[in-house]
Amino acid sequence: MSGPIPRAGVLEIPMYVPGRSRVDGHDRVIKLSSNESALGSSEHAVAAYRELADQLHRYPDGGAVELREAIARVHRDGGNRLDADNIVCGEGSDEIIHLLAAAYAGSGDEILHTAHGFVMYRLAAQGVGAEPVSVPERDWTPDVDALLARVGDRTRVVFVSNPNPTGTYLPHNELARLHAGIPENVLLVIDAAYAEYVTREDYASGVELVGAADNVVMTRTFSKAYGLAGLRLGWCYGPADVIGVLNRLRGPFNVTAPAQAAGVAAVEDTAFIERARQHNTTWIGWLQNELEQLGLQHIPSVTNFVCVEFRDQKKTAAAAIDHMMGDGILVRDMNAYGLPDHVRITIGLEDETRAVVESLERFLG
Repeated sequence: MSGPIPRAGVLEIPMYVPGRSRVDGHDRVIKLSSNESALGSSEHAVAAYRELADQLHRYPDGGAVELREAIARVHRDGGNRLDADNIVCGEGSDEIIHLLAAAYAGSGDEILHTAHGFVMYRLAAQGVGAEPVSVPERDWTPDVDALLARVGDRTRVVFVSNPNPTGTYLPHNELARLHAGIPENVLLVIDAAYAEYVTREDYASGVELVGAADNVVMTRTFSKAYGLAGLRLGWCYGPADVIGVLNRLRGPFNVTAPAQAAGVAAVEDTAFIERARQHNTTWIGWLQNELEQLGLQHIPSVTNFVCVEFRDQKKTAAAAIDHMMGDGILVRDMNAYGLPDHVRITIGLEDETRAVVESLERFLG
């Protein structure tokens, strides 16, 4: 090739493919392909965003101080609020994932992730020249024993999605066992993007581990339950030394002013999050029951989506996706996650979720 030559390995990084947003020939599209909020955004967050429309010529607060303090007030480590100084906000949790990879790994190092974990871990590892290592899962769930067995001298970071992109989760005691077995010089990153939806008593987002260790970071997002995917807003909670490193690497104004304002309003609107959780609990239970009535296997989920299995040679996952697209319903293939026989369906509004079942009934004949 002519012109500048990229660093070795860059051209081998696959480009991230987002869920579909459009279907030709349909005035109304039911988008259930990206695990977005069924209820949209908090009206308070929308109002806060609009209030800054005439302030777009001003730089945002480079430290996102008000947002970090709001997050610290609402989220708790046991009975105590989080320390705002131990929070970093980013352009989605994706940015934080990339920053952590860049800060702690490079050429010759390994970054571990599980087989069906968030695809961004692999891309982040490749982006910094490290080797991404995929560790097998058990029952579509991170396998603690397999992860611990694979940690080696070159391991620098271990990424764990909890909940997993399959919809499963590790209980708190297993997460603690994983951390206990990891060397102190290896960073454990717990990606709790779907934590707001989980209602299981044995689940913990990772906050407690962060508060008790020097090598644990928890990442979160406003893109799912909070319904702010369009603003690209995320955050992490970690030990002081790691937070100091991230603040040295991130852009000085990496979170826009409207995103910060909407984030403050969203995190403080706890009633909205409770409505979102209740809606999801109702309709994910209904959908999973309907799938079973149709004879479709699915991975039990604690999130706002369900992974449905299609193994029939004629009724394949690809065919199901095409059929639902013909009905104006967009769902997600799981090829990038190593699950070509599965389709991931986000929980939508009541009529949208019912439309999925009606479409699948027609597909199965």
